[in-house]
Amino acid sequence: MTGWFVYQGAGGPDPGRIGRLPAPPPWRAFDAEPVEYEVPPLDSASLRRLGESPVPMPVQETETLELVNAALYLRRPLLVTGEPGSGKSTLAHSLAHELGLGRVLQWAVVSRSELKDGLYTYDAIGRLQDNQLGSGQAEDIGRYLRLGPLGTALLATDRPRVLLIDELDKSDIDLPNDLLNVLEEGEFGIPELERIADRPGQETVHVLTDDGRRVPVTGGRVRCRAFPVVVMTSNREREFPAPLLRRCVPLDLEPPRDQRLAAMILAHFGAESYDENLDLVGQFTQAESDGALRPTDQLLNAIFLAQHTARQEPRRREEIAGLLMRPLDRGPR
Repeated sequence: MTGWFVYQGAGGPDPGRIGRLPAPPPWRAFDAEPVEYEVPPLDSASLRRLGESPVPMPVQETETLELVNAALYLRRPLLVTGEPGSGKSTLAHSLAHELGLGRVLQWAVVSRSELKDGLYTYDAIGRLQDNQLGSGQAEDIGRYLRLGPLGTALLATDRPRVLLIDELDKSDIDLPNDLLNVLEEGEFGIPELERIADRPGQETVHVLTDDGRRVPVTGGRVRCRAFPVVVMTSNREREFPAPLLRRCVPLDLEPPRDQRLAAMILAHFGAESYDENLDLVGQFTQAESDGALRPTDQLLNAIFLAQHTARQEPRRREEIAGLLMRPLDRGPR
């Protein structure tokens, strides 16, 4: 394994490796005062993608590892493109698992997504209702502010968080450009707090994070200290503007085949599972010869179903599993 790799795709956790990153380049150094709060551990979202027994990435994936580590060293977002099921989102969870960076912050982008959705939300209606009830809670504006996944990732922690911006190509035309300044400067303002920052006792306000923790925000601005590990994914449904591309490290993931496919099956189904399902693997990979589109989760679903139906109908094992592995671009039979 190349000696400079911090992330090695080793399968198991090694939290100490993130501390081996050298200082960032001067143009990517951020110096906000640290904000301490308890980062939650990996949650079920990561466990679902990684499997119960994550295994090492195959050695031939050296170029993938080089690009991932380049993004870590340069403190730049990783823009991962590939077909559905090629493991783009899973990469973010693998980074968090191996480097011990806690729960992955996830922003699932849709056509209506705006930059503010990722930064923070402000429940003005809830505050107005509490004010009308006279409970006194409305005086604490921080109760009605919640940082989004991107906003939480930019908090000034000593260890970076992992942020997954999933399916950025689904956004409208403005969002990729709107992300530019935040990703470059590593900070943003919350106007609702900036307006009151000069009032006595309002310079620092505690707000909720995407993790449900309360953290202080001073002067109405959130500034990072360790730039987050940002993984942005795309299914190649659109082109991105050049200014965004030059701020990212591009990585194109091919669909998992051979050893990478075997590693994925072993992670989810345990030892010997790949050899026991070679017939289904062969049926799945046969699609490559005619260019059919078959995401990897089709194969995982088929193996799971085959394991449970084989006891009752062993002769129909392949037939039943094949029901779940029809090419997506060919329509129903």
